[in-house]
Amino acid sequence: MTIDTICEQGFAPARAAVESGRIPAAALGVVSADGRRAIRFAGMAAVVPEPEALTHDHWFDLASLSKVIATTTMILKLAEQGRIDIDRPLTDAIPDLRQYDVAGAAERRLTFRDCLMHRTFLPAVEPLYTYGDDPARLRAFVLQYVWPHGPPVYSDINFILLGIAIERITGAPLSDWPIGDGLAFGPPPGPSVATEQCHWRGRVMKGEVHDENAFALGGAPGHAGLFGTTDGVLDFAHAMLDGSMLSAAMMAEARTANEAHRTCGWERAFSGWHGGAACSADTIGHTGFTGTGLWIDFDRGLAWTLLTNRVHPTRHADSGIQTLRPLVGEQVIAAWDA
Repeated sequence: MTIDTICEQGFAPARAAVESGRIPAAALGVVSADGRRAIRFAGMAAVVPEPEALTHDHWFDLASLSKVIATTTMILKLAEQGRIDIDRPLTDAIPDLRQYDVAGAAERRLTFRDCLMHRTFLPAVEPLYTYGDDPARLRAFVLQYVWPHGPPVYSDINFILLGIAIERITGAPLSDWPIGDGLAFGPPPGPSVATEQCHWRGRVMKGEVHDENAFALGGAPGHAGLFGTTDGVLDFAHAMLDGSMLSAAMMAEARTANEAHRTCGWERAFSGWHGGAACSADTIGHTGFTGTGLWIDFDRGLAWTLLTNRVHPTRHADSGIQTLRPLVGEQVIAAWDA
């Protein structure tokens, strides 16, 4: 079966979701380890304030795909270069973390790996944008705040800290890192897909990061802010598949999971996960709040990305994205295996 046919079959559920009005637009990209690729797209990049049809060239707000495509990759490359040890504390890069309680602060004992694998006590999210609009001051708040302790959860705070660590090590914002064509921290250099009508900012987000905290932190923190075209995401996925993105040792870090199915940055396939039941055991993936996702099946030499604007014009609607993601993955793999 050709890669075009595989993509067409995989896209059928997303096309139906667009046609039924559950989501405004969707794009599916499929790529194999040998470089074959196909893309399908349908729907509206924006419905309000002005209708705009989705095209091949539109940039999506990738939301938490930023964590894996950008931040995780940056951290693992710094480890490759010997500039950090991921099992060392964050204080190697951020010596002023909780600097007023050097002896007792639990944050000072957190390692890079702890944050990458979301095994810290830090909360899932904090409305940082409600505390002010000075990115430097908000970063200082993140570093000095006495965070409440809780059970390990998937946490944006983990990756905000990792983003600050990268800034400290490199002496430059994350937006200066060479990520690749078709990937950029906003505003993107091309037509952009609209996300939410934001009540705080008083406008539809289009070419501006949807995540409120990412916006308040200057648009390029560690947890969100990356934009990408379908081809840009596929280029990244292909480099992961063919082993050119990371060294063998760092690829192993990205693919080896703990008991919670988390690797360094990624999730690994487990029963009931967002990639679908057909994925091989050696599959990693991640999703983004705006309606994005990327899955890489190393056993099959296959990757796919489903990009949508399911939060447009509001997140407060049932888009069916939780059902759509695994269904698309299962259709892609069924066609691949046929």
